[in-house]
Amino acid sequence: MNQMNNMDMGKLMEMLSKMDKKQLEQGLAKVSQVLSNEDKAKIMNELNKKNR
Repeated sequence: MNQMNNMDMGKLMEMLSKMDKKQLEQGLAKVSQVLSNEDKAKIMNELNKKNR
């Protein structure tokens, strides 16, 4: 999770610019889920596995 905290803002903006509206909404829903869940580390690990 520390890697996500240190993400380069330029990379983040580049990723966002390539997403369509549906992808962006799905990503925001995942972020909301992580922020509202007590087991953040488990969710982040699952998301990182899917993105590899």
